[in-house]
Amino acid sequence: MKKEAIVANELTLGYDEKVVIDQLDLEIPTGEITVFIGGNGCGKSTLLRSLARLLKPQAGSIILEGKSIHKQSTKDIAKQLAILPQGPEAPEGLTVMQLVKQGRFPYQGLFSQWSEKDEEKVQYALKATHLTEFADRPVDSLSGGQRQRAWIAMTLAQDTDIILLDEPTTYLDMTHQIEILDLLFELNETQNRTIVMVLHDLNLACRYAHHIIAIQDQGIYAQGRPEEVISCELVREVFKMECQVTADPLFGTPLCIPHGRGRCIVKQEVDSFGPYKALS
Repeated sequence: MKKEAIVANELTLGYDEKVVIDQLDLEIPTGEITVFIGGNGCGKSTLLRSLARLLKPQAGSIILEGKSIHKQSTKDIAKQLAILPQGPEAPEGLTVMQLVKQGRFPYQGLFSQWSEKDEEKVQYALKATHLTEFADRPVDSLSGGQRQRAWIAMTLAQDTDIILLDEPTTYLDMTHQIEILDLLFELNETQNRTIVMVLHDLNLACRYAHHIIAIQDQGIYAQGRPEEVISCELVREVFKMECQVTADPLFGTPLCIPHGRGRCIVKQEVDSFGPYKALS
């Protein structure tokens, strides 16, 4: 039986008097991609921040690799998990190389200097994210997709088994969204990294996740494999939207088609993937 990378017991989170997550029990499976989904303001990002020890719980506990996360040192935590928050910003003029090197800070100490291993991890991270040729470029001169890859490279240089990402595809175009998610998928497939993400795109969540956790009403509405939990009823209850759920024609994963008031189009019968014509 596969053990859990992170376990939360009776977790309550909030800000001042406002409770966002209430007595939640959660298990993040090791070596899988887990995606949090849910409506705006439901607590997805709050929950992710708490799993990285960036937000102290009002009640309950979080267990990381068998030990309480709040009884471990910051440096020990940083050697076990890395987090990429939403919309990170680098200081003006900071190069990609300088940013990626920051991922090795947890391994530096009073008596330890930059080592061959540190350099190897940095070079690997640049290569894995296809940024070697951009190493000397300022981060703020890169495109949106390149900047996001640079931040992911920093988390890779940190060399942790667990990576947490808060909406890593926000503000990226379709090409760069797939590029980033393919990279994370490859890290999971080839290195068995445990990936935990917040995603807004339900169809991309279904395509890339092994495990989906739907957050609603300060707790978990449903969790499990995408094909087990994604349904018209879940979308209606969690997102307050009517839809049709079918199979993704390329991957076979659940595909959510929302109802709306857009143009009505019909496929020509000649080719199921052929041209469309609009109804007049």
